[in-house]
Amino acid sequence: MEFPDGLKYSKEHEWVLVEDNIAIIGITEFAQHELGDVVYVELPEVGEKIVKDDPFGAVESVKAVSDVFAPVSGAVVEINDTLPENPETINDDPYGDGWMIKVEITDMDDLKDLMNAEEYAEYIEQQTEEDEEDDEEENGDDEEEEEEDEK
Repeated sequence: MEFPDGLKYSKEHEWVLVEDNIAIIGITEFAQHELGDVVYVELPEVGEKIVKDDPFGAVESVKAVSDVFAPVSGAVVEINDTLPENPETINDDPYGDGWMIKVEITDMDDLKDLMNAEEYAEYIEQQTEEDEEDDEEENGDDEEEEEEDEK
């Protein structure tokens, strides 16, 4: 899985590319992989204000609908107009043509809470291990219940 250097990452699996005071925001390869085939994208309007850690849009896949959370606060200056008609672009190129919005950042300190590529890769590894442990515990409980049912 790819986590390009030069981007910042949130714990909610959004990426940010900062150019001066503009943040280009999208969802990570990990997020789109977990979602599966993206079939619908909801984006805010240009001029809309977004607030760090609040949802600003949604991505719908064949598996689920997920909110997309703002990694920074600011005003939306541009949206990716191709996504509503071609949502699969997020699956094909999450770090390139699959970007979602551009935001004029109101507080550059928001970037301090984000991870670099190496930190994000470690975070994903921890999350994956925790998910596997949870799955093992759930499967163990199911087997115990089946044994009880058989008695």
